[in-house]
Amino acid sequence: MTRVALLFLVLGVSFSTAYLGIDTIAAISVSGFQCLKNNGYWFYIGRVGMQTGGIDNGGIQNIKNADAAGMGAVDAYIYPCKRSGCASAAQQVTNTVNALHNAGAQFGTLWLDIERDDDWPSDLNRNRQFITDMANQGRALGVRIGVYTNSYNWDAIVGNSWTGMASYDLWWANWNGQANFNNFSPFGGWTKPGMHQYAGDVGGACEVGNVDLSWFA
Repeated sequence: MTRVALLFLVLGVSFSTAYLGIDTIAAISVSGFQCLKNNGYWFYIGRVGMQTGGIDNGGIQNIKNADAAGMGAVDAYIYPCKRSGCASAAQQVTNTVNALHNAGAQFGTLWLDIERDDDWPSDLNRNRQFITDMANQGRALGVRIGVYTNSYNWDAIVGNSWTGMASYDLWWANWNGQANFNNFSPFGGWTKPGMHQYAGDVGGACEVGNVDLSWFA
């Protein structure tokens, strides 16, 4: 199977087999990804757009290395910059996608990392528009978009009653240590996640450093 499997996930096609994967900002070589693959990790999601507004070139190299190692799916994520002086939401997505394309990095979904920090304004409507602008720009560029968040983060940033992103796949962050969707409670219009990040900052296999673990089926 190839990275297009995450497209099937977004489209709602189910698999009879569960898939495990990681995300990490630590550098991983091609051989490191080959080792991860041989140890049952099927996909990788690398950071590209950073909270500072810059591009994580190390994340782009990881994406290329994961692809070269034959990982089943390789995605990217952007942690948007909300500070004064940052580029617009749309421009940050454009910068991220351009950096990936210019480096020759192949990726499936671009995930929008929406989590609490001190930079989000208190104006929920403003935050809703910011996130909408990111998603719309991704679609305009022909990129599949997903959302990484949970109800705790979503409620503080846009309010759990807002369903403006419910048509996009949800990468649910809940470090409960369970590789399943059993404890998910609907919010934001999502009735079921597409993927579950079930553990974070754990020691990875193959001496790759601390990683976050995710699962989908």
